[in-house]
Amino acid sequence: MKESLKIAGAFVGVIVGAGFASGRELMQMFVDFGVWGLLGAVVSAAFFTFLGMALAGMGSRLRAKSHKDVVYALCGRYLGTFVDLMITFFMFAVTVVMLAGGGALLEQQFGIPAIYGSVAVTLIVVAIVCLDVQKVIGMIGAVTPLLILTAVAVALYGVATRGLSFGELNHLASQQNAGASHWLLGALLYVSYNIVAGVPFLAIMGGAAKSEKQAIWGGIFGGALLGLLMLVMSLGLLSRLDSVADLPMPMLYIATEVSPVLGLLMAVIIFLMIVNTAVGTLYSFSARLLPAGTRKFRIGSAATGVLAFVGSLVGFVSLVGQVYPLFGYLGFLLIGSVVVGWLRVGRLAQA
Repeated sequence: MKESLKIAGAFVGVIVGAGFASGRELMQMFVDFGVWGLLGAVVSAAFFTFLGMALAGMGSRLRAKSHKDVVYALCGRYLGTFVDLMITFFMFAVTVVMLAGGGALLEQQFGIPAIYGSVAVTLIVVAIVCLDVQKVIGMIGAVTPLLILTAVAVALYGVATRGLSFGELNHLASQQNAGASHWLLGALLYVSYNIVAGVPFLAIMGGAAKSEKQAIWGGIFGGALLGLLMLVMSLGLLSRLDSVADLPMPMLYIATEVSPVLGLLMAVIIFLMIVNTAVGTLYSFSARLLPAGTRKFRIGSAATGVLAFVGSLVGFVSLVGQVYPLFGYLGFLLIGSVVVGWLRVGRLAQA
């Protein structure tokens, strides 16, 4: 059980990045569809649970040391090469979004111009990656349980202070610029681009598990917890859609309304999650292209950080609305390969 919960915690920690914690992703993929979006959260939860189980189990079966082991086993040589490249460059895209998120956070909470916030996050992230300070990452990752508890409390407050009926909120939601054309497509896209980011971690955690059973249950627990979080937070955001619809960090706004101290705590937690996610994605991108720990790696990481900062100037809300759905469509290839691979392995086991 301890091993399974460790895998579940890592799975949740990867997915619950700054976009999730701030509520912006949930707004565009679920809340902007109104009540139907809540059903979308349930659909996403089911897919997260299945994919977490399948990928962690596959990682364990293959004793995976890298996401390449699982990707090539699932997709074959040619499609596997494309999916490997897609995962690699998605790591860069997420880094760009996180740097923009740092700017949006500091601007909304403290009135600091977004560009200065993005510069600060870029410098911190590049420094950690180049110095390879693993203890820092471990300490930051430890805030994930606190983030989950705070986010759930803020979401429940949002439900309790709802000022409009769900009929009125539904009408308001229909006027928003959602991240997809249909609530079901939004739910599937959300799973798809998050699984693209989650594959490297699930594969490696599954490969390190003591048994395939532990890996599978870790994937199931992680997917189920993610689903519950998505549903509760989406319900809280929908309940307060009239006041948070256009904000880059809607959860932060509600937390500040509860208490300035809670708002400050939420801001610090989200900032740490931004740094945590950006360090992980920048490191993964650089390490895929250059030998980790070398001078070339450090120079390459610094150069990549500068490029990511330039990309972040587009703005957090715009990036979340454009980058994630694009990789979501590409990620359908990966989901299809996981389903086919899982069924094929099941048939072989029966034979």
